[in-house]
Amino acid sequence: MALQVLETEQKALEINLDDNIYGTFAEIGAGQEVARYFFQVGAAAGTIAKTISAYDKVYSDKIYGIEASGRYVCESRLYKMLDHEYDLMIERLENQRPTANFFVFADTISAINYTKTIKGDGWLGLRFQLSPNGQPNDIVLHVKMLDNDNHLQQQAIGVLGVNLIYACYNYHENPEMLIQSLMDGLHGRVAIDMLRITGPNFEEVDNRWLCLMLVKHGLSNVAMFGPDGKSIHASEFLYRKNILVVRGSFRPPTLVNVDMIRSSRDQFFQEPEVEAEKSFVLTEITMDNLKSDGELDEKDFMDRAELLCALNQTVVISNCEAHHKLVRYLADYKPDNLGLVLGVRELLEMISAKYFENRDGRLLASFGELFTRRVRMYIYPTMQEGSEELMTAKNLPVPEGIKFLYQHLLDSKHIVDIEGFEKEHLHIFSREVLRMLKINEEDWEQLVPTRVASLIKENCLFDFPYKQKEFEY
Repeated sequence: MALQVLETEQKALEINLDDNIYGTFAEIGAGQEVARYFFQVGAAAGTIAKTISAYDKVYSDKIYGIEASGRYVCESRLYKMLDHEYDLMIERLENQRPTANFFVFADTISAINYTKTIKGDGWLGLRFQLSPNGQPNDIVLHVKMLDNDNHLQQQAIGVLGVNLIYACYNYHENPEMLIQSLMDGLHGRVAIDMLRITGPNFEEVDNRWLCLMLVKHGLSNVAMFGPDGKSIHASEFLYRKNILVVRGSFRPPTLVNVDMIRSSRDQFFQEPEVEAEKSFVLTEITMDNLKSDGELDEKDFMDRAELLCALNQTVVISNCEAHHKLVRYLADYKPDNLGLVLGVRELLEMISAKYFENRDGRLLASFGELFTRRVRMYIYPTMQEGSEELMTAKNLPVPEGIKFLYQHLLDSKHIVDIEGFEKEHLHIFSREVLRMLKINEEDWEQLVPTRVASLIKENCLFDFPYKQKEFEY
């Protein structure tokens, strides 16, 4: 079914005219923009049980409880709002409206301020039934507002809230369409960088796949999920922390990938300015890497995700092939220190690309976007072709015209070699391991962690086992 883009007012009116949908709106910050749409289009009495805006913190705390963090635009605040308002609705209206599909829409928003020191972001959520007296589902998302005006940001939140409610009741059987429809009328105005769906009607929906859809359809350049496969947001665990990002294909995760993660983490945590207990390691897969064979292969992504989660990794899926884009995204969360881990060949490709693309005088600016004061690259070595000599950051054959600048990056320790690596693993390459496992070639299991080998065989990941073709004679 093709996605039909409807006007915001039409969506709100269709909901209002559906006698089976009834609920509460609870909005904190940026006004009551979502509820306003439903009031303005008419017939709101058939949809709205209550609207509330506990704008004052004291009132809000009395209703929803105190936030230990002192932050009100956060995930925990949103869930407290959903819990309180939904329980209240069921308690008061369940017997009076036995045929209703109840919902609670909640948001907590911080719009751009007068001095532009706050960019504008927020949390939105919907707890909703799809059958009378049924168990509810939850959809929770984080939004970054891109308009540079307070009024426009408020209006965008109103549109997004209507899109969310309409999508949950009309596209719940097609999660990909549900996600795409959230941006109706909002392209270029908001970014949705976290989306989580839970509940009895969405048991088959994998939130790791949702992260992929956010990036695939341009709702965000970055999405994350934890080792448990649940969608997470950087603001909830990375704010003012030390962050190490290991970039790779992980197709599949091999012993060399595991060694890269371990050795870079150990070195990062030992830096004098880094507190290990305030640090997080992320593994990142880019969309460019996922499309290396042409089209996006969703199963291939899910196979990688399954194995990285089994290795207890927090995973980033991004559309940030250029390293400075990822740095810019993470900079919003004010990391104390940020480390990027990549292989030495990837470093050479990056350095060469920046040199040849910026020989018109923008070279320093190009590197300045990436190497800020708190950003450091940790480089994992490889074997020189045809020899036992290592290629490292120190002996990298960079173009002649950039050698002076590159040496400065080495001297200032913006680029450093990883030291505690296991040399015996350097002969392992993911592409070769992938080829071997697809035909079940002998000894491929020795090149990956034991847990990875077991999961590949148990779940037939990456097309294992290879099935011999039937030859026609």
